[in-house]
Amino acid sequence: MCPHTASTGRRTAYPRRLLRTPAAHLSHLLRAGQSGRCRQCGHRVDLYPRTDLRPIALHPTELAAADVPPRCRWHLSSGIAHPHGDGSPWCRIPHAVLCPARTTAARLSPRIEAVRRHLAVRTRRLIDTGTLAPALPADSDRPGRAVVQLLLGRYLAERPIDGIRCVARTRQRRRCPHLLLDPCTPAGIWILLPTGSQHSQLAQPDTLMAVYDLTHQPYAEQLRWRTQRCRAHATTPGAADFTPAEWRVFDLLRHAAHIHTRLPHAPPSRRRKA
Repeated sequence: MCPHTASTGRRTAYPRRLLRTPAAHLSHLLRAGQSGRCRQCGHRVDLYPRTDLRPIALHPTELAAADVPPRCRWHLSSGIAHPHGDGSPWCRIPHAVLCPARTTAARLSPRIEAVRRHLAVRTRRLIDTGTLAPALPADSDRPGRAVVQLLLGRYLAERPIDGIRCVARTRQRRRCPHLLLDPCTPAGIWILLPTGSQHSQLAQPDTLMAVYDLTHQPYAEQLRWRTQRCRAHATTPGAADFTPAEWRVFDLLRHAAHIHTRLPHAPPSRRRKA
């Protein structure tokens, strides 16, 4: 990252140069980041891989490093996001710090707080115009991010089951609008399964979590979900990806906030009358 500064101390605006791949290339994914929208506030974010290959959502514009807390500074090198600054007066900041739908424990400068307020106003406008659906309450039975069991593993989705979209690229160079749930294929079932043990932690057999189980489906169907393809693109040879699959390998420690102990839309239990 080599930001340009003018003699007045302000950044000189340069046109953004887009990276491109050959049209005949099977994979159209760029290592230098993918643009998307935050599902909670509706603002654009840039997704970059970290050194451990896990993606991180960064604010699309650079900010003055003096206004950003040291532990919130990120810089880009060869399309890889690295924590801390690179010595330049500009840096990138995680979107989670600026997202108005989240709370942050970091002490922010007045300029960063002003950016958060500006994004909060834009989010309210998106909700008022119907462009963005408000987030579900935290105590809702419907998980905001579903845990899915398939191919002998558990994965955390970025959104509810009925909102997972295909990641294939259409002929119009856009993301496929179709959902993974298909009325022509058998659906999974919501069941309560033990959380299990990970990272040398003691097992918790009494703790049950709601999991969308697909293990009873054929291998091809489970693979379609894992690659995040609709039924049409799952059978299309050579179809390129518009964006990487949004699955995260479920981790009991990191994803504890997404554990739900009740099945979605489960009817309330009734006691039998004596």
